[in-house]
Amino acid sequence: MKKVTVLIAALFALAAPVSSFAASHEGHDHGSMDMSHGDHSMMEKGDVAHQEVVDGVKAVFKVLSMKEHMKVMKMEMPKDVKETHHIMVEFKDAKSGKALTEGEVKVKVQGPDKVEQTKDLMGMQGHFGADFDLSKKGKYGVMAKFQLKDGKVRSAKFWYAVK
Repeated sequence: MKKVTVLIAALFALAAPVSSFAASHEGHDHGSMDMSHGDHSMMEKGDVAHQEVVDGVKAVFKVLSMKEHMKVMKMEMPKDVKETHHIMVEFKDAKSGKALTEGEVKVKVQGPDKVEQTKDLMGMQGHFGADFDLSKKGKYGVMAKFQLKDGKVRSAKFWYAVK
């Protein structure tokens, strides 16, 4: 099961920049195919679920429906996958805006049925992310603890509603 989760995470990480680069650059002649601005393409998808500044670090959380994302990539969801959403977070220095991409992030999600899921988020192309099962309708409590390169432990909490 972990192999399938890692495989899907890898698919998201690898396919998102290619598909979004192609879609967002149709009809544009860029000459030198510079893809450096494509690094955050996955973070550009989905709606911001929560953002806040914690001890000088701006954390931006997004929640994407894996089913919708797979549809955009013209792929089908594997039948044995129970995770329904991808939770991602991007960290930036609040003053300089510089991306902070090194560190450890752990997220605990408590569902409307009080069932908890805890996962380490994997670093992927400028953000950290992991897949969670948010299949029940209702409010989910999302709690994140993160320790970036500066060694400080920070945390953020928010509610996310599945309709």
